[in-house]
Amino acid sequence: MDNYSVKKLSRLAGVSVRTLHLYDKMDLLKPSVRTVAGYRLYGEQELLRLQQILFYRELDFPLKEIGALLDDPTFDLLQALEGHKTALLARKERINTLIGTIEKTLVTLKNQTMLQAEDLYEGIPREKVVAYRTAAISQWGNETVSAVESTLRELGKDEMEKMQTTLHDISTRLTTLMSKDPGNQEVQQCIALRYQIITRLTGGKIETGKLEYFRKLGELYAENNPGMPADGLPNRQLAQFIQNATHHYLKTKQ
Repeated sequence: MDNYSVKKLSRLAGVSVRTLHLYDKMDLLKPSVRTVAGYRLYGEQELLRLQQILFYRELDFPLKEIGALLDDPTFDLLQALEGHKTALLARKERINTLIGTIEKTLVTLKNQTMLQAEDLYEGIPREKVVAYRTAAISQWGNETVSAVESTLRELGKDEMEKMQTTLHDISTRLTTLMSKDPGNQEVQQCIALRYQIITRLTGGKIETGKLEYFRKLGELYAENNPGMPADGLPNRQLAQFIQNATHHYLKTKQ
């Protein structure tokens, strides 16, 4: 059977020599052998006991309480390990949740400001927002829509504004192409870019049925756009053209 010196056990367990000396002084972890020269040597049983000490320390048990637990004649090592596993898994889940929160906060700080709910729909009349959200929730459920909106908030205003500008530029370009067939190569290039941006805006929350999601957005856009022009764009006609071009694009992807 191998024996471990204080230094070797210190390196193996990731604790300081000073800590092992303290455990010895407290009768919490005594060496199995003390040589004539005064050196401490630890065996397998001491390694297992040290493992239990470190587990309980990880769970914030006081040293005196740990000693009492380990010295209890009814102490069951297997049962203790199962208990440690359960407790550590619960802690792992809490830590993962905290890490997720920190990551979201970092994204927010890097983007300088978090988008508020009203920022997600800036420039869109409230009644149209309600119509869009109601239709989207009916199609994909409130949980999915909320997840997409959370993703939009994490993008930050700068990135959100860039995407909105790009979408508007695409619409402007499509306005000049409305006399062409929806399957025209240049028209389809615009629709492909539109698809990429909208997919990015969902943050991958719509993993299944992305094409159907894009098709439905085209229909909602056509159904809910007013007939009056805005920014020089003939919305009703443009919306219908985008819907037709979207249908053509999706046929090539299926």
